[in-house]
Amino acid sequence: MDQTLRQLGELLLGAVPTVILLATLYIFYTFLVHRPLTAVLAERRRRTQGAMEKARADIAAAEARTADYEQRLREARQKVFKNQEARRQQATQSRTQTVNEARTRAQEQVKLARAGMEEDKQQAMSKLQSDAARLATDIVRTVLRPMASPSQVGGQ
Repeated sequence: MDQTLRQLGELLLGAVPTVILLATLYIFYTFLVHRPLTAVLAERRRRTQGAMEKARADIAAAEARTADYEQRLREARQKVFKNQEARRQQATQSRTQTVNEARTRAQEQVKLARAGMEEDKQQAMSKLQSDAARLATDIVRTVLRPMASPSQVGGQ
């Protein structure tokens, strides 16, 4: 067993330079590769997260601008519809007023025409009465006239 321990000791003694080399390599790796790589990865993650947060903020701002634009568009449409409705009501009111004025003028013309017809009727009636009285007088004269001569009656 003594020999085994001695061989083990020689083996451990031979492994010391390898352990030192491995520890040195680990230290160099940590300072030269691992730490800079970790810093670069952290910076990359920070920038990625920052870009994602900025993208989210930009999306939220775009959605807010879109909502504002849609709201203003709805308000503008309502304003246009209100203006159209006001014009429509004004046109209807104007048409109604024009129709009422035309109806009033037509009624006045009808009244004037009826008055004219009534006047013409009265004139025609008075003329007919005077003509009837004159004709009656002529008929009575003709019937009551003494016969002047028989030749006039017989026609010889």
